[in-house]
Amino acid sequence: MLYMELREQICDVCHKMWQQGWVAANDGNVSVKLPDGNFMATPTGISKSFITPEKLVIIDSDGKVIEGEPGYKPSSEIKMHLRCYKEREDVGAVVHAHPATATGFAVAGKSLDSYSMIETVVAIGSIPLTPYGTPSTNEVPDAIAPYLKEHDVMLLQNHGALTVGCDLITAYYRMETLELFAKISLTAHLLGGAKEIEKPQIDKLLDLRENYYKVTGKHPGYKHYNEEK
Repeated sequence: MLYMELREQICDVCHKMWQQGWVAANDGNVSVKLPDGNFMATPTGISKSFITPEKLVIIDSDGKVIEGEPGYKPSSEIKMHLRCYKEREDVGAVVHAHPATATGFAVAGKSLDSYSMIETVVAIGSIPLTPYGTPSTNEVPDAIAPYLKEHDVMLLQNHGALTVGCDLITAYYRMETLELFAKISLTAHLLGGAKEIEKPQIDKLLDLRENYYKVTGKHPGYKHYNEEK
């Protein structure tokens, strides 16, 4: 994909995030790994609704701007993005947002670890709640690092959500899946609680994920799956 096409795709994703209410004001950030090993990222201090291609910046693996309009720089949260790329060679894009329902779980200190919806089981598995970290510091990257080994989707305690993918659209779709699952989980709770899918059926879904759907990325498997095997 040409860089201009990629710039337009990032802007399209940013606009969709804002339209769906996942971000407000200057919240959220998006980055993509480039073929040369550098990264394209959204700049700090700009609403995702106002992002245009020329406002995006290109940074190196240390977060230093190597291409961008004067005065534009990445969010201080870029440390979190760069840790994702460092820990996972398969990650090609990172999306950070504050989708309201999913973030409600994060603020309440609750993970989304039930295996109760087919599509979520296949696409992302359980969704952990990572420990609290002060934004703009290395606390957040350090908090998410252990979870990156098995998870492509995470809730950030008292903060928001993070998704990774082999490309930007995959990372964006995972954020969509997360927020929809959070809404459904909340509704199920109000109706008396979600009913989890039984383990034999989960095994079949995980087999479909690997051998039929060919879903990329990591998956935590079924809770206690290895122990039970």
